[in-house]
Amino acid sequence: MDFTVDTATAAVEASFDATPDPRLREILQSLTRHLHGFVRETSPSIEEWNSAIEFLTDVGKTCTDTRQEFILLSDVMGVSMLVETINGQDVGTESTVLGPFHMTESPARELGESIDLLGGGRACVVSGTVRSTAGTPLANALVDVWQCTEDGFYDVQQPHVQPEGNGRGLFRTDEQGRFWFRTVVPSHYPIPTDGPVGRLLQATSRHPYRPAHVHFIAAADGYEEVTTHAFVAGSAYIDSDAVFAVKKGLLVDFVETDDTVLAAEFGVEPPFIHARFDIELQEKETL
Repeated sequence: MDFTVDTATAAVEASFDATPDPRLREILQSLTRHLHGFVRETSPSIEEWNSAIEFLTDVGKTCTDTRQEFILLSDVMGVSMLVETINGQDVGTESTVLGPFHMTESPARELGESIDLLGGGRACVVSGTVRSTAGTPLANALVDVWQCTEDGFYDVQQPHVQPEGNGRGLFRTDEQGRFWFRTVVPSHYPIPTDGPVGRLLQATSRHPYRPAHVHFIAAADGYEEVTTHAFVAGSAYIDSDAVFAVKKGLLVDFVETDDTVLAAEFGVEPPFIHARFDIELQEKETL
């Protein structure tokens, strides 16, 4: 059969008919239909097609052990948030993007330990409880956190400035499902713009900024894992996140307090900044 504009899609779809894995077959045939439909709709020139290939090649070449440009591209196209939203919990804490900076393992830390290894200006404590959607506290739940500095940089962006693991911590909740750690209030910051994704944003007049936030992954045996953020309420760019990840239910007040009892409990001197972020996990379905 001749390969023509009219026969192309059917021919490529049929080439995957014998794929043993039915899910892989479904994905590849659907991709073929949608990708061919996009090409028909936009009718790219050969020069435009070559530019697209070069762009994707540059995205791949920009990836390193500590930088994931393809995730960044997925983020700015809204694909990451769409996938997270489709796969998020039906109830409980809402999910958001993993982001491009979860590229190194967070060091295990004790509850109350500081993830700020630079000695930031304003003491801050983030605390909360991991519980089921029914309200049961989940002891020994895993809470992985990572964030940027007060100046808006992650440790992997400044390997000669920040100690490895700065802004990161892997915690276990106590018997009452509680977690707490000391840190600094993160800043809003631009996603990396020195690569192909940055050039894409510049070409489309889009800003690269993300509002201030702390990343979380929470997991417990028998419950769905959730990847989420605690967004600093009132942060710049809270209404125009470059990666579309802000959800109203994840806005958290970072409030200065003089509470001496609370300060003693957390091992800091008043006044300090306190943020409370509770996480609810949905129970896994049993087959």
